[in-house]
Amino acid sequence: MTSTFLPDKRTGPGAGSPPPAAERRPPGRARRRALHWLTAAGFQLPALVLFMGLVLLPMLFALYAAFFRWGGFGMPSDYIGGENFTRLFQDEVFLGDLWRCLVLVVLSLAIQLPFALAMAVLLNQRMRGRAVYRMLFFAPYVLSEAITGILFGMIFAPDDGFADQVLGKVGLEGLGGEWFADPSTVMATVFLVMTWKYFGFHMMLYLAGLQAVPRELTEAALIDGASAWQRFRNVTLPLLAPTLRISVFLSVIGAIQLFDLVWVTTAGGPDHHSETMAVTMFQYGFKRYQVGYASAISVVMFGISLVFALAYQRFVLRRDLEGATTTMRGDGK
Repeated sequence: MTSTFLPDKRTGPGAGSPPPAAERRPPGRARRRALHWLTAAGFQLPALVLFMGLVLLPMLFALYAAFFRWGGFGMPSDYIGGENFTRLFQDEVFLGDLWRCLVLVVLSLAIQLPFALAMAVLLNQRMRGRAVYRMLFFAPYVLSEAITGILFGMIFAPDDGFADQVLGKVGLEGLGGEWFADPSTVMATVFLVMTWKYFGFHMMLYLAGLQAVPRELTEAALIDGASAWQRFRNVTLPLLAPTLRISVFLSVIGAIQLFDLVWVTTAGGPDHHSETMAVTMFQYGFKRYQVGYASAISVVMFGISLVFALAYQRFVLRRDLEGATTTMRGDGK
């Protein structure tokens, strides 16, 4: 058998070589890719414009205003450098705000989140009316902070408030008093209101995580003779860890930025004993018209939140985020 090889009639340095990739690309593919990117940009553009106008630009302007002595009218012109930040860390009220923020974070992690987890484990069991209990426990989170503050202002009103009346009925009237007006009890009362308001949100997070735990694993542990505590500690809790980490992150960020609940209930009183960084910022910015100093407080708040978020993502959430990124290309490359 013989074979005939037809010579390549093309001449030149590229003779006999395959056509380049641009020539092999199907007609219209570049146009489709361009249309794909234009469509994606069109959907993202409104969100980007809103983010730039309502978030990024105000943040940059606050950073700019923090270096001025400015009352909020006209453009900042009295440049004072870092004097606002120097004053900030010499202000006993702001240093107290940092300490109270730390107290709220510790109490949230030590009391509020474990209580929410316990309620989630309880309501994850088969029991009559558990849907009603879930709704009742989650309902406070749906209420606005303003309504919650007004409600508990009435409950903890001195002498004729609901809390004092209940304590008087059971013979514990000595435990009542000026809940929000006493410096020794105001932070504990604020934390109690916080827990009532927000524990339902974390409980629902934990319930969602618990329902994702395979029942076969707990049944296998039960067959092996593990007790309820051993099943929870060795099976349920490790599988619930990603949800717990997200819950801790949200709780800490919420404590750093806490404002409206405190403002409605105590306005930071008595004598700054319940004041938070956000309340101090509001007092200086909108009550005393020291907007430059208030901007410095906002910059420090943002810096604390950013440092915590980056560190938490780097050292705590890194394993949860591995492989979570996606691409827009269909081949996954």
